[in-house]
Amino acid sequence: MTQYHIRSATPEDVAAIKQFIVELAIYEKAEHEVLATEADLHDSLFGEKSNITGLMCECDDELVGFAVFFYNYSTWLGKRGVYLEDLYVTPKARGKGAGRHLLQYLAHHAVTEGCGRFEWSVLDWNKPAIDFYQQLGAKPMSEWIGYRLEGDALQALAERHESLS
Repeated sequence: MTQYHIRSATPEDVAAIKQFIVELAIYEKAEHEVLATEADLHDSLFGEKSNITGLMCECDDELVGFAVFFYNYSTWLGKRGVYLEDLYVTPKARGKGAGRHLLQYLAHHAVTEGCGRFEWSVLDWNKPAIDFYQQLGAKPMSEWIGYRLEGDALQALAERHESLS
């Protein structure tokens, strides 16, 4: 069985994280949406105001994947939760346990930290990922629809608030 080592990301990992993000975006058919620079990633992961945690997955001293997560909160549970923003495993390491190892690590972290939930999103067309997650016991939240404000729409709503002040 392949041995994986999970460790906290360091500032020296930023270039690898950026590369993994681009590879993930290519897989998700959204490479054009990656706007983050290495400086953005360094600041958001390691800056003074960071509330984001990065994990690196290694096999034989080679990086084969990463995960980025943060804490969210459930008022219904009265507890924090872990929200997995991104999980990526290189193509050559897929199907060999790296993704499972990262998710097991995060589940253990969530339980150890007293979190009530461990959540993430998956694209509806990504059947290999959906099948994998369901094998782990994860269930889709089909009754919830995600919403997002970004770009011009985010700016316009923010400006409406400013005009009320």
